[in-house]
Amino acid sequence: MIPLELSLLEPLGRLHARPWADAVTGVEIDSRRIDEGDLFVAVGAGSDFVAHALARGAAAALVPDDAVVALATIAGAVRDRSSAHIVAITGSTGKTTTKDILAAICEPQAPTIASEGNYNNEYGVPLTLCRLEPETEICITEMGMRGLGQIAWLASFAKPDVAVITNVGPVHLELVETVENVARAKAELIEALRPGGVAVVPEDPLLEPYLSRTDIDIRRFGPVREPGVFEIGPKRVSITTSFTARHQLQNTLAALTAADALGLDVEACADLRVEFSPLREEELSLPDDVLLINDCYNANPLSMRAALANLAERAGPRRRVAVLGEMAELGPSAPEYHREVADALRAAGVSEVVAVGPLAREYLPNGSGRWVATAAEAAEALRELLRPGDAVLVKGSRAVGLEVVAQNLSS
Repeated sequence: MIPLELSLLEPLGRLHARPWADAVTGVEIDSRRIDEGDLFVAVGAGSDFVAHALARGAAAALVPDDAVVALATIAGAVRDRSSAHIVAITGSTGKTTTKDILAAICEPQAPTIASEGNYNNEYGVPLTLCRLEPETEICITEMGMRGLGQIAWLASFAKPDVAVITNVGPVHLELVETVENVARAKAELIEALRPGGVAVVPEDPLLEPYLSRTDIDIRRFGPVREPGVFEIGPKRVSITTSFTARHQLQNTLAALTAADALGLDVEACADLRVEFSPLREEELSLPDDVLLINDCYNANPLSMRAALANLAERAGPRRRVAVLGEMAELGPSAPEYHREVADALRAAGVSEVVAVGPLAREYLPNGSGRWVATAAEAAEALRELLRPGDAVLVKGSRAVGLEVVAQNLSS
């Protein structure tokens, strides 16, 4: 991290500093991750671990008056001292994988840092910015939202140069109520751009009301019409990727458009290898020639349909099996969105369905398939119905905890 003087931290709360320290060179909120010279910021019950952090070599520990404000202030100070180009990625689906793809494009061409996993909230974004070093040229952040104003808050101290919106769909409707408000929330990232910034956005009419600024560069990306061929403005670039899912190719186009906006050579990415963050389209070959697609990190109507289409494509002649958890935070229209997944299951030619959680009953019209209440029950049901050569998709909202299904199957 670009060093910060302890004097900048003193107004933010109770500061416990080592006598020899006059600056900090890193920030952590987990005392187990402390390296020598770091600042430990005590979030929640973190004040109980101040001594542990100092024992591990922290230069200082801060018990903040307001953890969210303190982290934003610290991250903003680091960002203001950096000359790196900051990219912020948001969207209803595909934020993390687009971040992973963009990082794979950028890293061979410039000193790059990218957020860990899905570090996309009021803690994760500051921690990413606090990894900025003097030599960093590109910093890729991911920004999630649970309501209006949250992306605006994150962008207020990240001060992005490039804003990427992957798509707009029905997510977090319990809080924002309509898909139109989802677009409004995502567009806060565009509004936060400074003059001269670049907005990379999909061709979506819901975003058009927010694209009237004339002091920024607006770059739209459309569908990937031909696998392996990406249209980046006037450029047509042929790229071989380590993945084939059509929705990931769309995320690749968003990432390539952002890379082009950063001035990178997108034609240098002819063979693009990407390691996605855990629990996102992980493919595992299991005994008896079973193909497991473990995509259980999260789910919403957009990503569920995309995952089922990918299952159909990857399965080929195999029998198709889906273990699907319910989708959270969809508000009063949740049953209807779950019924739409039943249509997607039929379109994907899925032979066996294990539905997990109360709302997941809607995946099973006329009582077809199996319904269970918990992920543990789903794991047992899958073992009973699985046949050699099957292709299995595991996907659901994070709260359902479907990672145990994949663990049970692959152990």
